[in-house]
Amino acid sequence: MAGEAPISASAIRMDADALNAFMAEAFPHSEPGSRGHVVAAAPGHIQARIDPNDKALRPGGLISGPTQMGFADMAAYALVLAHIGPVAMAVTSALNYQFLRPCRPGPVMADAYMLRLGKRLAVMDVRVWTDDPDKPVGQANVTYAIP
Repeated sequence: MAGEAPISASAIRMDADALNAFMAEAFPHSEPGSRGHVVAAAPGHIQARIDPNDKALRPGGLISGPTQMGFADMAAYALVLAHIGPVAMAVTSALNYQFLRPCRPGPVMADAYMLRLGKRLAVMDVRVWTDDPDKPVGQANVTYAIP
């Protein structure tokens, strides 16, 4: 990325449309809608949405843990890419997920916040919620390795 400003948590290089286009191209074999999509991107923050189908439900009619964790990871990946640009090989190096409340069927949102963006690692907080952003159903601490 010669000639570009250094990466910074105070500036983004990709907006929501660019992130969604990149994700569709980078993951061509995933089912439409299975990853979720970026709703908004701003310095230090992205918001994402997923509309899980019946395949994402666990016994009891709740949205499964793997669906929630995968969605939190996608939100973190999008946040990293928003700041560093289209670097496909940025990879998850750690993900710790806390289940806080039952995740009932319906639209699920994620707010991902950059805690630290360094040259080789990015650390983020991701809050996953359904009806009320002040009552998250899950929370993830996610670290990404930047190539």
